[in-house]
Amino acid sequence: MSQGRDVALSKLLSWSLRHGAEKEGLDITDDGFINVSDLLNHRLFRGKYTLEDIQRVVAENNKQRFYLQTNQDRGIMRIRANQGHSIKKITNLDLTPIIDERDFPVIIHGTYWQHWDQIQKEGLSRMNRLHIHFSPGEPGDSQVISGMRQSCQIYIYIDVRKALADGLKFYKSKNNVILSPGNERGYILPQYFSQVVQVSPSKYSI
Repeated sequence: MSQGRDVALSKLLSWSLRHGAEKEGLDITDDGFINVSDLLNHRLFRGKYTLEDIQRVVAENNKQRFYLQTNQDRGIMRIRANQGHSIKKITNLDLTPIIDERDFPVIIHGTYWQHWDQIQKEGLSRMNRLHIHFSPGEPGDSQVISGMRQSCQIYIYIDVRKALADGLKFYKSKNNVILSPGNERGYILPQYFSQVVQVSPSKYSI
């Protein structure tokens, strides 16, 4: 399969697993899994992609967006997205709670100038997703797989100790993205920003 078709399949998997399953009539579990056979029999995939295509896209995805699992009891292969969901049914993702700020002393949310005015007034919002996404370091750090786009213009550093002390929850996904549902309204308020740095076109604290 060409690289372009692999990219198209990756985007289709992301949309189906994170946002579109219920709309498309796909059976998705509360921990985010869909049977691979159900995907391949669905009109969006049928006749276009094979099991081998999906396995390759999962294995070669450098951000490790997806997780393939074979059910040991039934031998059925399932797939899910590791994070990024907006489907409210998904409440049981395999996430590791962060309870000690020393485990992740740096967590960063990347954003763009067009969003900054609203963020500095209201805070970070999960919007229609289940979580706000963070990176455990800056792009290029060895432990950073995903969690922030390379093109981000602003890095917002979170005071993890203060946020945890005030009851905010943080989790680590399987591909090392840091996730938080925010407060009861789905926000992390500006009082939890420890530092805000412009990184493009040049780097300096805001």
